[in-house]
Amino acid sequence: MPTSAVLPAPTPSDRRGMSASMFANTDTKILAAWCSVAVSLIALGMKYAAWRTTGSIALYSDAIETIINVVSAVAGLWALRVASLPPDHNHTYGHYKAEYLSAVAEGVLVVITAVTIAHEAWIGFQHMHRPEDSLLGISLNGGAGLLNLVWGLFLLRMGRAHHSPALVASGHHVLSDVSTSGVLIVGFILIPLTGWLWLDPLLAALIAVNVLRTGWEMMRTSIAGLMDEAPNSETLGEIRSIISHTAAGALEAHDIRARIVGAMTFIEFHLVVPGSMSVENAHHICDRIEDGLREGLGDALINIHVEPERKAKHSGVLVLP
Repeated sequence: MPTSAVLPAPTPSDRRGMSASMFANTDTKILAAWCSVAVSLIALGMKYAAWRTTGSIALYSDAIETIINVVSAVAGLWALRVASLPPDHNHTYGHYKAEYLSAVAEGVLVVITAVTIAHEAWIGFQHMHRPEDSLLGISLNGGAGLLNLVWGLFLLRMGRAHHSPALVASGHHVLSDVSTSGVLIVGFILIPLTGWLWLDPLLAALIAVNVLRTGWEMMRTSIAGLMDEAPNSETLGEIRSIISHTAAGALEAHDIRARIVGAMTFIEFHLVVPGSMSVENAHHICDRIEDGLREGLGDALINIHVEPERKAKHSGVLVLP
């Protein structure tokens, strides 16, 4: 009587082949991370100069946030380097979650920054004063905001294209600076026109709220990744469709599970084949499915449990044509 079987695990040569594909874009991501460090340092210099020129609490708060951008960029660079390391005997599934750890740490730093800025805003409400040389200060801050806009959009595009949580988190963090700069420009136009000195600490408080929102979103997304949250319904539907169209010769697939960790998609399921089918023929079907999944989804680690037809569930599963 046929029995269920698990196909052999990938050989070392198979793993070397997969690694070449997995890390093909690593150099590009690390270069982007290095550029993030440089851009953050330039923006910090401009915002520090803006604060020193005006003495504004709001611009001081913005400069504090940019310090965290620099720290976060360095942390993101470290995470990308660790995540790019190949699997080893202590980390047989690779080091992809290092990017999520970096994003969580960045989220914590952002929350701490928000608390610090809120404290400065409270002091500003108690000791209000008119900012000096507002035009020069806001010009410097606006220039830094424009730089962040271009770089933040680039980071988001790179991060999504390469499935990099670290780059996506950095992109969102950098773009939060852009909205901050916009609010500051509007506020600094209104202060001399209205004489409302309380606008300066109010802007600082709004910056704190915006930073806190960004940090919470970064932490929520990254924790979901660390907890192996299932992919969205579109991705799961694509997985089912690919299996259905590449598994000719099999009968059904069930218990399909998937998770995405950084740039790697992990997929496992049970594949039901006729009881009389040879192991070699079943292996060919599995190879075809794996090739289709990697072509459609990119880097993937796939585990297929082959079962005879008596193990078919016939309901609530993907029935192959």
